[in-house]
Amino acid sequence: MTIENISCNKSFGGWHKQYRHQSQSLNCEMRFAIYLPPEAVNKPVPVLYWLSGLTCTDENFMQKAGAQRMAAELGMAIVAPDTSPRGDDVPDAADKAYDLGLGAGFYLNATKAPWNRHYKMYDYIVHELPALIEAHFPVTTQRAISGHSMGGHGALVIGLSNPHRYSSISAFSPISNPSNAPWGIKAFSEYLGENREHWRQYDACELLKLAISEVPVLIDQGEADSFLDTQLMPQSLVDIAHTKGYPLDVRMQPGYDHSYYFIASFIEEHLKFHSLYFKA
Repeated sequence: MTIENISCNKSFGGWHKQYRHQSQSLNCEMRFAIYLPPEAVNKPVPVLYWLSGLTCTDENFMQKAGAQRMAAELGMAIVAPDTSPRGDDVPDAADKAYDLGLGAGFYLNATKAPWNRHYKMYDYIVHELPALIEAHFPVTTQRAISGHSMGGHGALVIGLSNPHRYSSISAFSPISNPSNAPWGIKAFSEYLGENREHWRQYDACELLKLAISEVPVLIDQGEADSFLDTQLMPQSLVDIAHTKGYPLDVRMQPGYDHSYYFIASFIEEHLKFHSLYFKA
């Protein structure tokens, strides 16, 4: 579990750092970023895992979201992994499309060749990366998970599938029902095959229907998001949560789109939401 530091920047009294390591889950070298608040010098702190969207790396959230000030104030670490395996031997979409292959891991375990050798992002996020973080940094085993778009899908799926591992879940503009969205259908068909029964374990709507343990969920969705009706479809989650009485709060935000301007506008509220359940 060796890691190599590749950058280090002081921010709001804490430290933003980037590391690379050899991933056993993904069979390639991976990179992640971590923000450690000032409080981590004196005692272990809880961790928010952030999952980014299509085409992103570990850098987008850390550079654009403006989360460090509130994370420092709340005493919370943030870990941002890459969005897919990387490297010369890692397969990519034949046409280099943005929504499949590199930068588009969809936080699942691929079962179909050629993807199944490297595309095991679910195992990486749920098991390998937290073990690495908890072995090398002053953090507790208190975890929350959040993300944007494809990463919002990942946060919902991983959090709902592992309620014992996460105290809370949040998302911005998540792909809520990927089995019925063009992005999800394309990715699931390639990574998992055509049997839709195999897709259920990576669809937040299907998981919410079966959920027994309750993990609090906060979702923010921009009403001016151009992907709202065709790709994201949060109303599907709302309807299921209402039927079950599940603690899911979906906030529709007038005028906001799919960009990091939207994320930066509400990220502090999400950090406070997670901090509330860390303390609980």
